[in-house]
Amino acid sequence: MADAVIAADIDETPRKAELPRRYAERLATEKAEAIQASLGTSQPNPSGRDFILTADTVVSVGRRILGKPADASEAASFLLLLSGRRHRVATAVALTGPGFTRLRLVETRVRMKRLSDEELSSYLRSGEWQGKAGGYAIQGIGAALIPEISGSYTNVVGLPLVETANLLRGVGYPVPLDGAPA
Repeated sequence: MADAVIAADIDETPRKAELPRRYAERLATEKAEAIQASLGTSQPNPSGRDFILTADTVVSVGRRILGKPADASEAASFLLLLSGRRHRVATAVALTGPGFTRLRLVETRVRMKRLSDEELSSYLRSGEWQGKAGGYAIQGIGAALIPEISGSYTNVVGLPLVETANLLRGVGYPVPLDGAPA
């Protein structure tokens, strides 16, 4: 199969008392399994060359998982919870190939500035919070809300690139750094 983006149809509801890191790992693994099932095979490709790469990013404050807000009101409650505090962003990346699955968890600590009422209202009006775990996007105007991170920036964006490239290289998949096709 050529490169393809396939949405995994899974239930992303956290289980009772499920911890954020374990939740991210479970979703990344379940996404890979769902995609394999949708392809109608237990392996991506018997030739051994194709892989399935899945990931899930979770924003959490303590044990509380902040998913993608359903509406502006929930986004506001997430942002108010994060305002002036540190939180964690964990991304689990699963790489599945013939006879194996490799799982890597990357965690980044993030500090959000204390938000004024105007900053909160303005960010909510931007709509950037939509579809974003925790209700913000560090790769967009939300960057103005984040004075400090400790760890991988690309993890907070949603896919830790260094770790993902290392997973791919570890199974023999070429990852060129010059932009040329492998």
